[in-house]
Amino acid sequence: MKKKAYLVVLALCTALAFTACGTTTDKKENTKSAAEAQDTTNTDKEDSGSEASDSVDSSDKAAVSGDTRLVSADDVSKYVTIGQYKGLSLDNTVEAVTDDAVDGRVEEELQNKAEEVTEGSVQDGDVVTINYVGTKDGVAFDGGTANNYELTIGSGTFIDGFEDGIIGMKKGQTKDLDLTFPDDYPSEDLAGQEVTFKVTLQSFKRAPELTDEWAAKNTDCKTAEDYKKEIRKTLESEAKTSAQNTLRETAWNTVLSASEVKEYPQDDLDTAKTEFRTLYENYAKQGDMTLEDFVKAQGISMDDFEEQGSQYAEYKVKQNLIVQGIMDAENMTLEDEKSLAVQDELIQAYGVKDLAALVDKYGQAAVDESIGLLRVEDFILDNATVEEKVTAGDTEGENGDDPSTDGSSAEGEVDEELETAEAADMVPAE
Repeated sequence: MKKKAYLVVLALCTALAFTACGTTTDKKENTKSAAEAQDTTNTDKEDSGSEASDSVDSSDKAAVSGDTRLVSADDVSKYVTIGQYKGLSLDNTVEAVTDDAVDGRVEEELQNKAEEVTEGSVQDGDVVTINYVGTKDGVAFDGGTANNYELTIGSGTFIDGFEDGIIGMKKGQTKDLDLTFPDDYPSEDLAGQEVTFKVTLQSFKRAPELTDEWAAKNTDCKTAEDYKKEIRKTLESEAKTSAQNTLRETAWNTVLSASEVKEYPQDDLDTAKTEFRTLYENYAKQGDMTLEDFVKAQGISMDDFEEQGSQYAEYKVKQNLIVQGIMDAENMTLEDEKSLAVQDELIQAYGVKDLAALVDKYGQAAVDESIGLLRVEDFILDNATVEEKVTAGDTEGENGDDPSTDGSSAEGEVDEELETAEAADMVPAE
């Protein structure tokens, strides 16, 4: 599972950066500019669907957020028009946990506890470790050879007949599998071709059966039924956390899309563009490449790269303007009690010793922006009308509990490693 990440800068980079296929992410809806901060202090629920329109008095709202600010502007109202952020009507929909979901998670957990089998032969569902060599007309083809390859039988990872051919094999046995690649296989050299795979079974593992004895020995539960109940509780907790995260994202995006930029602070834009470029220069250095060569390897032009840097900068600056504008309007600071509580959440979520360790890894700006965004999201939700809902599903368990009490924080999945595309002829994956 990827690391749960809150840090805004890296999240934005991931969302806007180019992919290995050379496509860009469409952010038109989220990259509207940011402009004059407007007073949204009217919390009348009857007006919850309308955009706030009374301008914030700059003399009252400017520079009230303490020593640390997310933007260079003292008076955010000159730059951004902030949409309504109080009195929003939102749904918090928790996905019900089904019996199938419970059974699926139990199967995963048992699979993770698989133990090596020394006697007998491979069965469907076993995890095998194999060596194999694929040949066509007696000649090994590219991507058709591997050693110590771990494969779950029945996963459908390989072409038809490969996994079925391993069923019944014994440890140490070697077997030839005469197979045919599908006609629509990505590699033209292999599509529709007859090949032979020489497979040697190094070892294999098998998941245990869920029994009362196994549960008592390997878990804190006394019976298999108790274990399944614990799994259900875990899934219900995860569903509440997921719903809460979606609620936060929806709340923020509602405000974001209702806000517009009249003018971007140029210093902030330049800083964000430099940040974007520096990030990918560092990626390039890791691969002993220049930035130009790195960008070319992704299948896009430098002009496209620069455009994405501009998109990133505009999105980031807009977000910071809105966050700072709301903090100014509501007399919040990054140093107040609630912001410090958010800071503690980040430290705990990342498992670091203190804030300094977080700053050392991600930078002060990224940490400040994350704290500010989470702080404002909390405020938006505290001032919203939230209807709790549960999707249709099994009624057993705790799905009726109030999911708003979960106390989770907004989170996004951020993969800090760039993924590379797999070659089309790389092994017999269907």
